[in-house]
Amino acid sequence: MAIGGEFTQRLLRDAGLGPGMRVLDVGCGAGDVALLAADLVDHNGEVIGVDHHVGALEAARGRAREQKLENVRFTQADLNDLPDDLGSFDAIVGRRVLMYQADTVKAVERLLPKLRSGGLVVFHEHDTTMVPISGQPMPLHHTVQKWMKATIEREGADINMGFNLHAVLTQSGLSVEQVRAEAIVQTPTQQYPVAAIIRAMLPRIVEHGVANADEIDIEALDDRLDAERLNTNATYVGDMMFGVWARKPEGHSAA
Repeated sequence: MAIGGEFTQRLLRDAGLGPGMRVLDVGCGAGDVALLAADLVDHNGEVIGVDHHVGALEAARGRAREQKLENVRFTQADLNDLPDDLGSFDAIVGRRVLMYQADTVKAVERLLPKLRSGGLVVFHEHDTTMVPISGQPMPLHHTVQKWMKATIEREGADINMGFNLHAVLTQSGLSVEQVRAEAIVQTPTQQYPVAAIIRAMLPRIVEHGVANADEIDIEALDDRLDAERLNTNATYVGDMMFGVWARKPEGHSAA
C-alpha cells in the first residue's frame, strides 16, 4: 500500500464511503486514493479521479487496468474548473491537495456544486506544526525533514493545513463531523520510507535550491537514517497526518 495508505483507507471507511456510492477524487495523481475508494464502493459504485498532470493520469489508468478495476476512471481537469459533464457525487475526497490551493476555502466551495445534498467531503492532509520531534538529538532526521518542508513551502504549500482543516471546511459551508490526527513514528526497529520520499522529491529539492544531490547522497540515505536511530536508540516523529470528514447540509446552496 502507498505511503499513508492505511490512514487514508481507515479515514474513507470511517467517514462512510461504501458500496454503491459515486466518488470524486480531486488531485488524484497516480490514483492512490481513487483505488482505495474503488475498493470501498464496490462494483455497484463509481470513482472518478481528476488531475491536470497527464503523466500521473496515465500511471493511474495503468494501475486500474492491472487491478482489473472497472468502476474507476480518470480524466484531466483542474479541481478549480471541473467539467459540467462529470455529474454529481455522493462524496468528494482528496489527499495532500488542499495544502497547495492558493485560496483553500474558495477551492472547496467550487467543488460543492458537484456534491449531492447531504454528501461527504473527506480530506487527508499533513501538518508540520508540532514536528519534527525526538527524545534524543537526531540531526540527520531533522535535516531531511527540513529538505521536505522547505521544498513544499517554496512550492506555495500551506504546511499547517492539518490544523486549518476544520476552519476551512466550516467556512466553506460544510458541517464538520470529525477531525483526527496520527503521528508518523520511527524507532530503531520501525522504519518509515523517508528515503523513498526524498528520492521522489529529489528533482524538486534541487530545483528549488534546498539541497544538492551530493549532500543528499540518496543511495546511502536509508542506511544513514537507520544508523542514526540505532545509534541513539531513539524514537522520532517526523510528520503528522490529519484527516477530516464533513457533510454538505441538506438544502445547502454552494457559492
